[in-house]
Amino acid sequence: MIRACGVGVSYGSVRAVSDVSLSIAPGLTVLSGPSGSGKSTLLRVLSLVERPSAGEVFVRDVPTSSLSWSDLRLLRRKEIAVVFQNPADNLISHLTVGENLRAAGAADLSLLDRLGLDGSGTWRIGALSGGQQQRLAFACALACGASVVVADEPTSQLDVRSADLVLETLSSLPVPAVVASHDPRLVELADLCIPLAAS
Repeated sequence: MIRACGVGVSYGSVRAVSDVSLSIAPGLTVLSGPSGSGKSTLLRVLSLVERPSAGEVFVRDVPTSSLSWSDLRLLRRKEIAVVFQNPADNLISHLTVGENLRAAGAADLSLLDRLGLDGSGTWRIGALSGGQQQRLAFACALACGASVVVADEPTSQLDVRSADLVLETLSSLPVPAVVASHDPRLVELADLCIPLAAS
């Protein structure tokens, strides 16, 4: 689905990512490593939010370096759903749970049942715990029809119980997911773990 070949990212004289090649396989891929290792930067490149300074990113074998920013946005909207670190940043706060899901493209609320949010369709976002909000964010990602879900540190701002809800969700997603995280539980859960070292 997504493939990186020799990807590097530099900001002036600072090299954030150096010569990374990988393929996002079915299941859960975790980019692990300490702060400063380039996890979030690489994730932005893989999700087409940022262009690499070197190398190439392919989406469904289509090279993306020559695409315009508008074409990159269209491709991202069609193929890639991004779940942000802060649960509230993923959702429209003045809409209910069900309205958020329908706004993402769901025809019904059956995804709520699949992700352990059954009965919450009429709830306001503020009534959900952090973990429930992140679960809803993943439901919205699936509702939009994305082929791959990308998440940046999805458990870092959650308590243990809420994080457990998100871990359970990540282990059962029906599409490939790539996550940047230093959470050891996510590393254990991963089908593929790609360790990154700080430069």
